Amino acid sequence: MTLSFNRNLTRWLIILASFIIISLILWNTYSFFQKFKAEERTKMETWTFSYEEFSSNLIDPEADINVIAEKIVLDTTMTAPMLLLDKNNGIISFRNIDSSEVQSPSATLKIMNQLMSENIPLEVELLNKERGKLYYGNSPLLNKLKYYPLALILIILLFAGVVYFFYRSTKNAEQNKLWTGMAKETAHQIGTPLSSLVGWTEILKSENVKDEYITEIEKDITRLQTITDRFSKIGSIPTLETVDVVQETQLSYDYLKTRSSKLIDFEIDAPEESIMVNLNQQLYSWTIENLVKNAIDAMKGKGKLKVEILNSDKYVKINITDTGKGIPKTQFSKIFEPGFTSKKRGWGLGLSLAKRIIEDYHDGRIKVLSSEIGKGTTMQISLKRNH
Repeated sequence: MTLSFNRNLTRWLIILASFIIISLILWNTYSFFQKFKAEERTKMETWTFSYEEFSSNLIDPEADINVIAEKIVLDTTMTAPMLLLDKNNGIISFRNIDSSEVQSPSATLKIMNQLMSENIPLEVELLNKERGKLYYGNSPLLNKLKYYPLALILIILLFAGVVYFFYRSTKNAEQNKLWTGMAKETAHQIGTPLSSLVGWTEILKSENVKDEYITEIEKDITRLQTITDRFSKIGSIPTLETVDVVQETQLSYDYLKTRSSKLIDFEIDAPEESIMVNLNQQLYSWTIENLVKNAIDAMKGKGKLKVEILNSDKYVKINITDTGKGIPKTQFSKIFEPGFTSKKRGWGLGLSLAKRIIEDYHDGRIKVLSSEIGKGTTMQISLKRNH
């Protein structure tokens, strides 16, 4: 308990420290951006002053050459787009703007509005003593700096995503180890009473019990041995053999039919020819059993259940259709997630195991082919044929 609390506390402290560091970086970036923007405005104010002085010096024969030099230096160091207009919005001069963008009054107005959205224009005294306005935008460097926080946020989100998926994968790996251990322990626990049942069956044979009773008991013992074998295979790569999927499906179907409610109308539609597929028989029968039991639960023990095997060039498809309550479209993918269940009882592992068996172990696909609320659902397994 203490170890878990310390681990969670450490995790939250790291998250909090990361948030504080990121906030400081973003704040410093914003402050630097504002400072740089203020310096550019100061440059523009200096430019307007120099322009006014230069205009006066054109008239004054005793002009100070330093003022002219200052203007030239300022002009050569300016990289921001600049547009100088008279009181009627006529162009007096422009810098760092493509001449094609100011060829018409409408184009000039567009550029003027764009620059005004970035900075407040400055008033300038023109040569004729009239007042004009200097419109200017952000320099290329300032524009790049403006997007730096966004790039930083994207990097942080990407990093957070990597950390999250790493955490999820680690957690899933731990859960898989737990379930694997539980499954193997279950198989081990079942093994002891199962051996005892085999012994009791032999005793019943010697007591002249009816053969049909013994046969049914042996079927259930064989089934228990199959279940034990299934649980023992969880966590390890199963061995696949080339078998007839039609026959394997028929065996599972027959077993479930004899042990299900008589209120369920079973039907199977299978081709007469064999269809060879690489399968692990125990795990495949487990999948069919899970799907059929889910279908029976969805029908509340009464309805019609159909198993259909469809053959194609590359794949064989097994459809299991029920007349149950149906599944909302929003849950088509969720039903395969571990722990998801619509039942009051259950751990929500059946379809998750079925998906893992079919997709991870058999390189196939399992999905909800179709479903309609109140009418039923069709689940589909697709497996590659072994030509």
